[in-house]
Amino acid sequence: MREIDFVPQKHYMVDITNKLKQIKELIDAERYFTINRGRQYGKTTTLAMLRRFLADEYIVISLSFQGSGSHVFSDEESFCHMLLGMISNALRLTSVSENYRKAWNNQEVSNIYQLARHVSKMCEGRKVVLMIDEVDQMSNNFVFLSFLGMLRELFLVRYEGIDFTFHSVILAGVYDIKNVKQRLIQEGLHTPTQAETTIYNSPWNIAISFEVEMSFSVSEIETMLKAYELDYQTGMDISEVAAEIYDYTSGYPVLVSSICKCIDEKLGKAWTSTGIRKAVKLVLKEDSPLFQSLVKNLTSNEEFSNLVYHLLMTQARWSFNLDDPFVSLGARYGYFKEDKGRVRIANKIFEIRLINYFSNQRFREKALANPTANVYEEGIVTNGKFNMQTCLEKFAKYYYQYYSDKDIDFLEREARQLFLLFISSVLNGGGFAQIESGIVDGRSMDIVAVYQGEQFIVETKIWRGTKRHDDGYEQLLGYMDKLSLAEGYLLTFDFRQGKQRQQEWVSMDKGRKIFDVRFRLFPTRKKPI
Repeated sequence: MREIDFVPQKHYMVDITNKLKQIKELIDAERYFTINRGRQYGKTTTLAMLRRFLADEYIVISLSFQGSGSHVFSDEESFCHMLLGMISNALRLTSVSENYRKAWNNQEVSNIYQLARHVSKMCEGRKVVLMIDEVDQMSNNFVFLSFLGMLRELFLVRYEGIDFTFHSVILAGVYDIKNVKQRLIQEGLHTPTQAETTIYNSPWNIAISFEVEMSFSVSEIETMLKAYELDYQTGMDISEVAAEIYDYTSGYPVLVSSICKCIDEKLGKAWTSTGIRKAVKLVLKEDSPLFQSLVKNLTSNEEFSNLVYHLLMTQARWSFNLDDPFVSLGARYGYFKEDKGRVRIANKIFEIRLINYFSNQRFREKALANPTANVYEEGIVTNGKFNMQTCLEKFAKYYYQYYSDKDIDFLEREARQLFLLFISSVLNGGGFAQIESGIVDGRSMDIVAVYQGEQFIVETKIWRGTKRHDDGYEQLLGYMDKLSLAEGYLLTFDFRQGKQRQQEWVSMDKGRKIFDVRFRLFPTRKKPI
């Protein structure tokens, strides 16, 4: 079970027993491995649950070097004393004898060689599992690398009956410890020796790949909601709520937890679609370590930021190749996922947060250039209600002023993204906008805007003829049905000569209607029609 602490009086848990069983299979097979996942991905909680899950069969030593201070890594003696003291203290959580626990804390051990002999002695005849959390924080320290090298040597000779060592070792962190020397070389902290034929040479090349899926599935989210519902009897549709939470988070543990926490503590236990959307809005406004890390990576790396922009805003097709340093960076932090061999943003909450980030960038630049630019946002929200028709009309005026002099290539590439950035700026604080589907053959983008829990669906297109325009009606109606909406909005950018703007409400069947807006633009360079 995994703890999701979103109610002060009681902890509600996602049942991750199947994940723990998969990890235990690796431990039973005496594997050494690293759990590398993004910030707040549940690594620490998983290790805590795993320690209890293994307690009947293994002696589990669970450590974390976070907050240890750099002085304990200044030399081998300081490190050995610190490590053995931590191990002895961690064993208080196990059922081992007091004599065995104290025997681990041998302060006469003063170097890595002596440490190896001591570990071998203490592990003989016992199944001891070592788990170290936040390990990447120590990965630029050579004493710690020597410790990993020691574990590697003991691992390699144990099958020869020469030495004993830990039954299994688990390291957890964001960075892959196997590539630690590459990181040191890149940071100028290490110069490879003649013997190091590759910068990927690692003291942890004995580790196997860790393939256990750490994100929550819909069914796993349901286990937590069922426990909650037994206590509170809110009447929620558990399957529907779990599926919608997953739709926004793709099971990212801290995001699942944050949505549930908001609904329970801030939204009066509104376990509905509207409640979830309001919770998402609150989560997006949080200044959490997860979002801080995301923004830091964007602002400190322009090439990475450009890749993220094009993946999100233009639906660029980019191969999921971890040899690409920017793909590797996004995957390491959990921002990217692989989808049919391509890179995708990992979940909708990341998508929305990124849209807001790029929107603020774009409109901050406009505001600095023209302090009156924000007049286009006035009147879109009145009496707490969002008026999408007014939003489209305001966007038309904004667009004509700032972008009608651009050439067609720019407009075809950027027009839909500019509307997405515009509406995100308008919604900021009261809601959010998300891309409902990818661009289809570069022709359309479907945007869902949410304000105070109310949804609006806008399809943006470039004019490609009457038939495709009519096809846009059918596609939009399909999304309206999916979201149970009676009104939809079709925004078309038309580069032919003619009137500047046409707009009308079009009545459809079943009482549905579509607000059809067509912009006629006059770019500086015309394409033949």
